[in-house]
Parts: sequence; C-alpha cells; structure tokens
Amino acid sequence: MPDVAFHAAPDLLCATSAWQAWLRDERRCSAHTCDAYARDLAAFIEFLAHHLGKEPRLKELKDLRPADFRAWLAARANKGLSRTSTARALSVIRGFFRWLAKREMVDNPAAMAVRTPKVPRAVPKALSAPEALDVIEEADGHPSAAWIGKRDTAVLLLLYGCGLRIGEALSLTRGEAPAPRQDSLTITGKGNKQRRVPLLPVVVDAIQEYLSCCPHAAGQSGPLFLGQRGGPLRARQIQKRMQEMRLLLGLPEKATPHALRHSFATHLLGSGGDLRTIQELLGHASLSTTQRYTSVDAGALLKVYDRAHPRARNRT
Repeated sequence: MPDVAFHAAPDLLCATSAWQAWLRDERRCSAHTCDAYARDLAAFIEFLAHHLGKEPRLKELKDLRPADFRAWLAARANKGLSRTSTARALSVIRGFFRWLAKREMVDNPAAMAVRTPKVPRAVPKALSAPEALDVIEEADGHPSAAWIGKRDTAVLLLLYGCGLRIGEALSLTRGEAPAPRQDSLTITGKGNKQRRVPLLPVVVDAIQEYLSCCPHAAGQSGPLFLGQRGGPLRARQIQKRMQEMRLLLGLPEKATPHALRHSFATHLLGSGGDLRTIQELLGHASLSTTQRYTSVDAGALLKVYDRAHPRARNRT
C-alpha cells in the first residue's frame, strides 16, 4: 500500500498487501495505477475505522451493509470530492471485494448494490491546430540548454504526432528509439498491451536530433529521454514546461501534455479519420472511449485542416 495512514487489523492489512501484489504481478497494472487504487482503498478503510469505531477486520467487511457504503459516498461528497473521483473509488472497492470473494476470504455483495454516482460525460480538451503547432515550435527554445529544448520537442511530437500518452513516451528505451526512415513504432500501453503506431518523418527527425546533442550516455535498455542531470525524465518536468509555455503563448489551462494526445485524435477525426483506426492508434480498449471525440465540431476543424493531419504535410 502507498504511504497513506489508515487503521486496520492484521488480517485486513495482509489482504490489502496481497491484493496490491496481485494488481502489480498478475494484472500487470502500471505503478501509477497500483498507487491510485491503493490510495482509494486506504481511504475507504480509514473511513470504516471512524465509521465503525474500531480497526476493521475482514469480518467487518463481511458484515457491511449498503447503508455503510452510502455513508462512505456521502462522506466523500461532504469533502467536495468530484463524482468522477468517487465513481473511480467505488469501482476500486468493488474490485477489491470481488477479489476477496474469489479467494473465499469475504463474500459480501453489498458494494455491488450501491448505485454508482452519475458522472458527466467528459469532452476531450483538444487544442486548435495553430495552438498545438505553437507549442511544438516554442518547446525547442528552452532557456537553460539547447539539448533540453530538442528533448522536449521530441517528447511533445510523440504525443501530438503519434497520439502517445506521456507515460508511454517516457517509458521508451534508448534501444527503442526509431532509426532514420523508420515508419512505425511498437508501444506498450495500459495493461501491458502493445500496439503499432505510424511515425511521421518529423517525429523521427526530432528524436534523432535530440539524441545527437544529448550530453548524457545511456545503454540500450536505459530511458530514451533523460533529465537535466542524466536521470530518467519525469512526467512532471514536461507538465511544468507546458505550464511555462502556456503562460508565454497565452494558451488556456487545457493546454497540457495530455491535451496534445487529445488534439491528435480530434484533428484526425475532424479530417475524416475512421473511429476504429483512431481507437487502435490511441490504444483504447473500448470504442466508446474513442467516441467522445465525435462531440467536437468537425466542420470547424475541416476549415483548418486540408483533409489531413497537419504534420502529415511534412511527409517525403
């Protein structure tokens, strides 16, 4: 479990640790996902400790009623936590109870009887074509070192030119760096699932340019993108750089690294891209996730794009 204070009896602590190991080793969840799930469960157990007036054991979990889960949901609402956050937390708790039931540790369907909070359908926050291209161009001019600007440009082009998640881009190794004229790249996404994404020449060129001026050496199994001191580049550093460029360029708060991935999908769809193809490129498990992009005004996008992704004009 993550470094979150909560009170529980030894048998429940042992169960939560085993569940966490199962998520990591069998479900192959990412470290970020494991940490988020563990925090949700820890917060739930801590609520139970106060709600029941004692350290909860597995027996207490077995005796919980729907009213107890509704009390937990009400407590989260009183804290001002969003419905989206609560819906995710409830999904985590239900998953934990299913895991306990399969191992004949606790069998209590009460969590399944509680209604999930209605979550507003989120519309992806994409940038316009000029905004996205301004970000890419501005990234090259890093104030502290030229090679860092080349690095940031390469990372952001992977998000906007290939639709990668920031974690996917930063998990690439030096050995996975695309060679000149390479036209596709294998990406390992959520759930350890792999997919092939096409590479635009401008993306390959940006990565090669970064590698040519990076002052730090790294083995083939080492990270492709390095921080200023030679360690692995962290997502927070790219997020901070986006914040700086957002202020400099006068862009809205939605201008985040992840917005570039949204922009990739939105611009392709607005230019006539096929939903199924975009689903594959993004690595979405469900088509319904990709369908969120249909809410964007394709007509407005078509005025900006000439029936093609803007970076595709650089193909040779």
